Amino acid sequence: MGHADHNTTEFIPLNIAIMTVSDSRTEDDDTSGNVLVTKLTEAGHKLFEKRIVADDRYLIRAVLSKWIADPAVEAVITTGGTGLTGRDITPESVTPLFDKTIEGFGELFRMKSYEIIKTSTVQSRALAGLANGTPIFCLPGSPGACKDGWAIIQDQLDIRHKPCNLVEMMPRFKEV
Repeated sequence: MGHADHNTTEFIPLNIAIMTVSDSRTEDDDTSGNVLVTKLTEAGHKLFEKRIVADDRYLIRAVLSKWIADPAVEAVITTGGTGLTGRDITPESVTPLFDKTIEGFGELFRMKSYEIIKTSTVQSRALAGLANGTPIFCLPGSPGACKDGWAIIQDQLDIRHKPCNLVEMMPRFKEV
């Protein structure tokens, strides 16, 4: 866990919502969404809700808007729709909701992904941002990408990660 100091700070479990963006996935074959649920629960977080949402920008925004308006949802992770095909519209759907983008997330995801899939990572439009004080991370739709993305996200959603993390900043995200 990098520079994490587990002796001075107690873990704070977060309520995390998971969205799989897909026209074809069902609960029976949503491997990527299930990878994220497994990873977040193994880390000690709580699943707030898991939804499969069609590749429709207004449905995606409707579900995300509901979650970011709910103070019980402390983070959101989406999987799917970050590629380059016509149906891949997650970035276009989510970005208008962001109050701030977290530029380094997509950069770090592609750097990590390059180690595994080489230049194919240029096809990923993974991104993250804050919407109404809620961190939203958008990952590609493969189980491997979800594992790679979680490897980055987990430290930022763990207050014990040093020198800094998103959890310790959450109370200040809505400052004016």
